[in-house]
Amino acid sequence: MPVGISGAISGAISGASAFATDVYVQRLTLTHFRNYEQLQLDLPAMADGGGAPVVLYGPNGAGKTNLLEALSLLSPGRGLRRASRGDFPSYYRPDDISDNTPSAATPLWAISAQIQTAAGSLRAGTGLSADKPEGARLFALDGARSTAGQLASHFALSWLTPQMDGLFIGSPAARRRFIDRLVIAFDPAHSARLSRYEKCYRERQKLMQSGAEATWIEALETQLGESGVAIMAARAALVRVLSEAAYQGDEAFGFPRVHMAMRGGGGEWLDHEPAALVEDKIKQDAAMRRQRGDFAMLGPQAQDLDTIHLAKNQPAHLASTGEQKALMIAAILAHARLQHSRLSRPPLLLLDDVAAHLDETRRACLFAATAELKGQVWYSGTDKSSFVKLAQIAQFLHVEDGKIS
Repeated sequence: MPVGISGAISGAISGASAFATDVYVQRLTLTHFRNYEQLQLDLPAMADGGGAPVVLYGPNGAGKTNLLEALSLLSPGRGLRRASRGDFPSYYRPDDISDNTPSAATPLWAISAQIQTAAGSLRAGTGLSADKPEGARLFALDGARSTAGQLASHFALSWLTPQMDGLFIGSPAARRRFIDRLVIAFDPAHSARLSRYEKCYRERQKLMQSGAEATWIEALETQLGESGVAIMAARAALVRVLSEAAYQGDEAFGFPRVHMAMRGGGGEWLDHEPAALVEDKIKQDAAMRRQRGDFAMLGPQAQDLDTIHLAKNQPAHLASTGEQKALMIAAILAHARLQHSRLSRPPLLLLDDVAAHLDETRRACLFAATAELKGQVWYSGTDKSSFVKLAQIAQFLHVEDGKIS
């Protein structure tokens, strides 16, 4: 049965307008998603009409991250876990099956959210179609077929997860994905460019391995040069304004100033040469590599993200674990501020198990910084006491075994 809890928590919300947001979730409905066979979560507005922060607390494995993941799937991409579609359906427990046979998968799943935006309330959804359960997931806006990009034009989502803690010491590919997700928030077409580039790059590799004629490979390299330069230019523009926003705002809230820049792949040529010339240089370099049997080429797949802790003039990968966490938060907060100031579209911010890994002072800084945002913040954690400073403000939801109280 659906779980409605609006009455249970409405009395716990004060009218503290500093935390009231313009963009917030009014209702979240899940059907056969992860450990939620059916859930309807109603979230009341604050006394002044805005949305309050949401705190999800409970034991590990209770389903807190599943709720955040469900919201993240209403944006372009694969969500905060980057999970495959087959991981989403809920599973019946053995005691729900009369003959106690092994659990059977529920093939279809759906997510729906009623979201208040600056332009009004709307209903967004995603899931699989009963007509094509093996097909691509579908999107809906106010009951009509839509796309992820169209949903993104109405509201934005951003997130920080424990898996991102190792970003600065992890692979360059992970850092590229991180920056691309931030770019897509400003330029949804960036996602299509990435897909087109990756498809052409794979095709070029196949043709080279098969010994195909050079003219076919050159045609692909022309497309790769055009798409690759557009991708690298978008990344460079984003990290430039992101560094500016972080420098101007984060130190006031106790987070370190951070500088970010892309390097490699030929993107540095864009600093002083026109895009058309950079495309030609990338094609010329690819041709010379081919002549010596080298399959690699310059482009966005060869880029990496450099991040500097400005106060210490220290590369992020050499910083302590706590400092790396603070740098990540600084970048995400700066990005949220940019979405608000430049797009008038403050994001719903999903912070999965973030507060537990900060000391008390830094947690207070986080709560103060997010209070300045106009998009609702969702926190999750195992320890309710980590959020004590939000006790009179936030909507506290206890999550355990797929149930909310």
